[in-house]
Amino acid sequence: MLLPPPCTPARLPELPMQTSSCAPARRPSTGAARSRTALGLVVALLAACFVAMTPSPAWAADLLLSQGRPATASSTESSAFPAAAAVDGDPGTRWSSAFADPQWLQVDLGSVQQITRVGLRWEAAYATAYQLQTSTNASSWTTIYSTTTAAGGTQSLPVTGSGRYVRILATARATQYGHSLWEFEVYGPGGTPPQDDFWGSTSDIPPANNAVQVKILNRTNGKYPDSQVYWSFNGQVHSIAEQPYLDMPANSAGRMYFHLGTPDSPYYDFIEFTVGNNVFNGNTTRVDAFGLKLAVRLHTKDNYDVEVGENRQTFAEDRAATFQRFTDAVPAEFKVLTRTQGPYRIIAPGSDPSFRAGGANANYFTSYAQSVGVNAATSDIFGCAASLAGHPDVCAALNRHVATLPASQQADPAQYYKAAPANYYAKFWHDNAINRLAYGFPYDDVASQSSFISHSNPQWLLVAVGW
Repeated sequence: MLLPPPCTPARLPELPMQTSSCAPARRPSTGAARSRTALGLVVALLAACFVAMTPSPAWAADLLLSQGRPATASSTESSAFPAAAAVDGDPGTRWSSAFADPQWLQVDLGSVQQITRVGLRWEAAYATAYQLQTSTNASSWTTIYSTTTAAGGTQSLPVTGSGRYVRILATARATQYGHSLWEFEVYGPGGTPPQDDFWGSTSDIPPANNAVQVKILNRTNGKYPDSQVYWSFNGQVHSIAEQPYLDMPANSAGRMYFHLGTPDSPYYDFIEFTVGNNVFNGNTTRVDAFGLKLAVRLHTKDNYDVEVGENRQTFAEDRAATFQRFTDAVPAEFKVLTRTQGPYRIIAPGSDPSFRAGGANANYFTSYAQSVGVNAATSDIFGCAASLAGHPDVCAALNRHVATLPASQQADPAQYYKAAPANYYAKFWHDNAINRLAYGFPYDDVASQSSFISHSNPQWLLVAVGW
């Protein structure tokens, strides 16, 4: 998934027990579906989506936090004017809404940030009345600026506030057309490092000679010594006792695998990434299965700092406790997922025979999907495959049980997983993830709910491996 929509390429099936990092881009297991967890990026796309913007001298201390980040909107005039166009740094592309009020555009900064300024570059179809708002969860909003007398053009607005999500809520149009922005720019000091000692000291991390310095951390709570925590990348295999660092070069569609006990132990998992010469794009993933507890923290040279993966409480507990909590948390149909490949993995429902053709739960999604005009196998809904491969919003709505709600509510995480049928496997990993962000199914990045992180100027990446 390694660019914000719509730059994301396809996702290939997992290659079990593979220790090479040279895995191709990932997608659902059937067909040629595009999945946003995937990592096969083209150099031209990287260049297009991560061009640095230069703030004006008066605001030189501010960092542009919004460029290239996932953006969503209440509506678009057409596919030619997507939400992402307002945060892509290209002055020739824009977001344009439907011809009605109110409308909103929001950007996900990836973590809670202090906000000091918002820049608006309006097209001729501007808003005369709007509010700038922040949120930590994309559902409860705090207004940090409001006007009813805006005149369009280019605006640079000093504000004070904080949030992970920043949006403009436009309530009155100046023209008969919609609301249209060439650029929506959010600025702040950047850098919100975690306030606990989970990640340990970072002062001793050596500078990278290549693209980014990676450090692997043993967070198995004493279950395995450093000599039995292994990582593999591009043919290299080491325990972290031997080599805790990897000076990672630029690479495309990469994976880094982690094994506990032995280099080829069945207790394993991986992270995915594409690394350019000046940008990191990556994610933890539960699309195929849960194998080991993983979390990553990216720090960049401009002091941007973000972490994703399993949360602290999940890392702190024994593996058996996590398996038991999963069993207790999910409906009866999903309990088998801890047994099919147990005790090594909790597999995704689309891979379990009970949810596939001929299985006891093969029709789990059938009636619900048909109620919104979708005729797809339950396993294809879980995997966003076959006919759903090209319809990320529809597949995400089915997995989250919001397919019958208005589009604006389908983007509201507070509405997700409230009733069956739903992907309760994905729900569990969201409930136990940092900031509730996880990749529980291939299109879990819809509405910015995935564990994807991306930023230019990477300095170091920490990877915590747990039991």
